[in-house]
Amino acid sequence: MIRTLLLAASMFISLYLFFYTSLTITMIMAALVVLIQIAALIYYVDRTNRVLNDFLQSIRYSDFTRTFQVETTDSTFDKLKATFNDVIKDFQAVRAEKEESYYYLQTVIQHIGIALIAYQKDGTVELINNATKKMFQIRTLNNIQALREYNPELVQKLLTIRHGENLLLKIREKDDLLQLSIYGTEFKIQNRTILLVSIKNIQQELDEKEMESWQKLIRVLTHEIMNSITPISSLSSTVNLLIDDVTDTLKTKDGCNEEVDNLHEIGEALKTIHNRTDGLIHFVNTYRNLTRIPTPTFSIFPVARLLNNIRNLHLKELEENGITCLINVEPASLELSADEKLIEQVLINLIKNSMHALENIKNPVIELRAFLNKRGRITIQTIDNGPGILPEVLDKIFIPFFTTKPQGSGIGLSLSRQILRLHGGNINVWSEPEKGAAFSLSF
Repeated sequence: MIRTLLLAASMFISLYLFFYTSLTITMIMAALVVLIQIAALIYYVDRTNRVLNDFLQSIRYSDFTRTFQVETTDSTFDKLKATFNDVIKDFQAVRAEKEESYYYLQTVIQHIGIALIAYQKDGTVELINNATKKMFQIRTLNNIQALREYNPELVQKLLTIRHGENLLLKIREKDDLLQLSIYGTEFKIQNRTILLVSIKNIQQELDEKEMESWQKLIRVLTHEIMNSITPISSLSSTVNLLIDDVTDTLKTKDGCNEEVDNLHEIGEALKTIHNRTDGLIHFVNTYRNLTRIPTPTFSIFPVARLLNNIRNLHLKELEENGITCLINVEPASLELSADEKLIEQVLINLIKNSMHALENIKNPVIELRAFLNKRGRITIQTIDNGPGILPEVLDKIFIPFFTTKPQGSGIGLSLSRQILRLHGGNINVWSEPEKGAAFSLSF
């Protein structure tokens, strides 16, 4: 209002000088004052637009660090700037909340133990978590095609998986076996179709369920077999004693030789039945060991000591068979938390198998290795240069009762797998015909 009144007064004075005086210089000066006041008024009125433009530019470029200087609280213009400052503070709070939510989500994604990959239809990867990097031993992944060197079938399944589909993929490595469960979800963001895939290794769960099923079956079978065999063994033993008594009585009488011979034959048959039932009882009791493994007593011990004990235990037998036994521990100070006695039993079984496989092999060698595998797990291996294991047998050797040895019981490797399960680890085998076999214990 003051500016308007001053402008009106200046214009009045200019017009008065123009029409009623001949003061040219004064009139020109008054006209310049009017022009300056008009320009100042325009600049004064336009400052609201300038402040509003600065405010909108800050919002456009998400620059919420800017503030507007408030000089007084009486001016409507200063009130406008104060309101802008409040809006910017609200935007700052919303932005901080979004950033917190983003980092929270990122922390959850990176912490979760299941591998997650988000990628487009053409394979361009937008997100992976630490579990993915650890599973596939990669640092970055720009495109799904980069996993083709790891496993071509995995890439094919990832590129063809549909929304809500659940796939299973088995990947065998030299020192590990992966049974991958792959689940895909499809969604759209800004006209981009994104596939979010979760990948989990369920090999341990499958092994545990398989071993649990075998244990239940063995319990039922051994219970029923023992219920049937024990009375037979007892009765055959009792009848055999009665026949011996009758035979001794008949021998004292004349003319009973034929009856004695018949009773003798019956006694021999009963002895055969008794011996066979005893063998079956021993057989059943042997398989009961699969369900009677003691709870591991964990302790920390050097792996090198464990492997040296195993070699020393079989040193004489190794020398007699001309087998060279090598030990390699990397690093030499590697330590393991486990039940040393139970792990010794597993390694003894594996050494026995290797020694059996090396019969009639020139320059036989057994290597005991311990190292950290590419997933950071402590791994102990027994490697031999024997004939190897046939591919069609490879997936069956851990099944209870299955054996390729003429005199084998089929319990050693099954027992070993059960011991590793109790340690939270697993046992796998890698082999090629005529190239030897390698058993890996991963903890």
